[in-house]
Amino acid sequence: MKYQIRLSADAGGLMREVKIRSGVDLKKCYQCGECTAGCPMTPEMDVGPTKVLRFIQLGMEDALFQANTPWLCASCETCTSRCPNLIDIALVMDTVRQMARLRDIKIPVKEPLVFQDVFLKSMEVHGKLFEPGLIGFYNLKSGHPFHDVGLGPPMLLKGKLPLLPHFSKNRVKIREIFERARAHEQEQGREAEKKEEHGH
Repeated sequence: MKYQIRLSADAGGLMREVKIRSGVDLKKCYQCGECTAGCPMTPEMDVGPTKVLRFIQLGMEDALFQANTPWLCASCETCTSRCPNLIDIALVMDTVRQMARLRDIKIPVKEPLVFQDVFLKSMEVHGKLFEPGLIGFYNLKSGHPFHDVGLGPPMLLKGKLPLLPHFSKNRVKIREIFERARAHEQEQGREAEKKEEHGH
């Protein structure tokens, strides 16, 4: 896949935003390719992690958010452990996903986003994971309502899956954590916008 590099007047703005949100300074990346070489998901990705970092360095926002790479990242942290400059690349991928959602950008791969939303909603509501609800809502929202449906009844009969959800005794505190996380995310966004306005 070929890309035409067109630098904006403020090509470093994207890299600054990533640093504000994640604390990761991508100026340290010299494109050695160790992250892409070690990533087990690279064959499924549009571009390797190395190129994603380069998109950020060059301020290529369109190319960055069109790539499926951040959404297929398994967060296994192989890339992070291989980086000679100790860059937390897995955290950068998570940050890019966050930025895409805050920008309301159309996600190139639907399934990871659906799974993330359903998983977090189950945790927020129940205080713990309710597997049958996760599977059912994921299948419905991803457009595969009957995927692996035959596995459910045997697992229920063997007691491997609960029929009804169990609620954590700490679910109120867990909901508070979700609220604080949302507030923190909004604060990060305001801080990034403020620093962009002042060119820092």
